[in-house]
Amino acid sequence: MTYQIRKYMNLGMLVLLIVATLVAVVPLFGVLWYVMSNGITALNLSFFIHLPKPLGMPGGGMGNAILGTLIMVGIGGLIGIPIGILGAVYLTEYDRVSWFSTAVRFTTDVLTGIPSIIIGIVVYTSLVLKTKHFSAIAGGVALAVIIIPQIIRATEEMLKLVPHSIREAAAALGIPQWRTIMQVVIPSAAKGIVTGAMLGIARIAGETAPLMFTALGNTYWAHSINEPIAALPLQIYQYAISPYESWHRQAWAGSLVLIGLVLVLSITARLAFRSKYK
Repeated sequence: MTYQIRKYMNLGMLVLLIVATLVAVVPLFGVLWYVMSNGITALNLSFFIHLPKPLGMPGGGMGNAILGTLIMVGIGGLIGIPIGILGAVYLTEYDRVSWFSTAVRFTTDVLTGIPSIIIGIVVYTSLVLKTKHFSAIAGGVALAVIIIPQIIRATEEMLKLVPHSIREAAAALGIPQWRTIMQVVIPSAAKGIVTGAMLGIARIAGETAPLMFTALGNTYWAHSINEPIAALPLQIYQYAISPYESWHRQAWAGSLVLIGLVLVLSITARLAFRSKYK
């Protein structure tokens, strides 16, 4: 193959890669621009601190929905992140190749691909029907079920990257295994673990389907986590399917806030633990 042919083939592949990148990036920025252009006009301070107004009255906001989303995401994270990390530690440090660990990994992979609406139905039948009321707790449990398999897989991969020589050095010093894990292995993988956790939080922040069966929604401020509570994705859905233009503008503003929340979490996960030196 001559030099000219190799040169043209390299140029052709470069052009193909650029086109593929544009095909992937342009729709993303198109969605961001469309949501921003439609939502920025309805976004103001009142939107973040006020309750929704009755139809026909100007103003109002989604302060209750924003607070509800933060509460349920916090509950989901408090439940799901510790369980996911401890499960990954067990699979990586204590039980690598048994039938049980293989079954757990397979189940984790299956749960990762299950539609979130199915998780919502399961939590509805197992928790909401048992307690006979919707609640922020039920919504948080549904979000926790979604985030647990993601945390397990992300943490497991990070722990596998820790060199075995570190574990062997700790064992040579007579350090117990549990202490080696807590003070050597986990701190060595802390950056990746926290990054995976934050990306998982960003993933569940926009979930809508499971909250329809667990949190239900509320037009007022929630005074307890044991009662129905508003959520930003739910409010956006309800406003978007309504026939009223004022609610459509509120839905676009809520969409912009939700995208901004997910974007901030994702960027923070990428930058917060980036190495100081190249």
